Amino acid sequence: MLPKKWLYPFHKIGQKHNNLVGKKCANLGEMTKMGLQVPPGFAISLEGFELFIKETGIGDRIQKILDHSGNHLEEQSSEVSEAILEVFEATPIPPKMEKKIHNEYQKLCKLTRVQDVGVAVRSSGAMSMPGQMDTFLNVRGAEAVIRNIRSVWASSFSQRAIVFRMQKGIPVIRAPIGVAVLKMVNARSAGVLLTVIPTSGDRSKVVIDGNWGLGEIVVAGDSTPDTFIVDKATFECDLNVNPKQKRVVFAGQGTALEDVPVDQQNMPCLRAEEVQKLAETGCFVEHYFGEPQDMEWAIDASLPFPDNIFWLQTRPAKWVNKEGAKGYFTDLMGSVFK
Repeated sequence: MLPKKWLYPFHKIGQKHNNLVGKKCANLGEMTKMGLQVPPGFAISLEGFELFIKETGIGDRIQKILDHSGNHLEEQSSEVSEAILEVFEATPIPPKMEKKIHNEYQKLCKLTRVQDVGVAVRSSGAMSMPGQMDTFLNVRGAEAVIRNIRSVWASSFSQRAIVFRMQKGIPVIRAPIGVAVLKMVNARSAGVLLTVIPTSGDRSKVVIDGNWGLGEIVVAGDSTPDTFIVDKATFECDLNVNPKQKRVVFAGQGTALEDVPVDQQNMPCLRAEEVQKLAETGCFVEHYFGEPQDMEWAIDASLPFPDNIFWLQTRPAKWVNKEGAKGYFTDLMGSVFK
């Protein structure tokens, strides 16, 4: 029998639900409760993933593939991953689960007043594994959303994810992840914000990196973005505008990389009031969580300021101290600054 709760609107979850829906979904829910402007959407819990495995019976097939590699799993991780991904590809989501996801997506379309609204389908792990799971952008239509949710689940058995779990001593078969489905922002510009200078641990500044279009090109490090360094006390800003020759934009389904118009390449991708509002909100979120934050933002091209500022993610920031040692501002014992 299907559990009653494995799918949650963002406003129903929060930071305390990390182990239920994964960190990304939990933080999206917490930001929503904080009053930040977060794109509407919903979360599929880790239990949803496990339910898919149980209802379809593919767990045994995955285990057989893993067992077949014997003691050579790490060396054969590419072949093993490919075989498991083929199993996922050939296994449809059970009808009752599919119907529930379909209905929730239709609610989102109705809420946004957009037929087949474009959404991002992102992984949400209970532990941080950056870059190991797949993300799908500008997914349109219920069938495509359902298909890409399954693909996100499948990516928990990517080669990188398999090797990561082996190196961490985590059973490879134990790979439940949550999924975030959220409305795409019609981004004029987007990027990341840190409430600390990551190369020095200086907490008196906010660092904002941004580019034209969607933020994936900034997050992936595939461009030299504009950089805004904002003083937390005075909100004075040092600006470094870089030539921005490429941007990621919507395609019919998915995204495309295109040239930035010549007259925009050397223009700041943010206006002064947007920079200050981003910095102010970053400080507020840092204070709320009690530690420096690494955040993702987007500026909607179709809305006026300040309604055009959307927040897509927040998490504890990485840092490098004066001795050059890397770490996080938080660990299992809490903030290193507390």
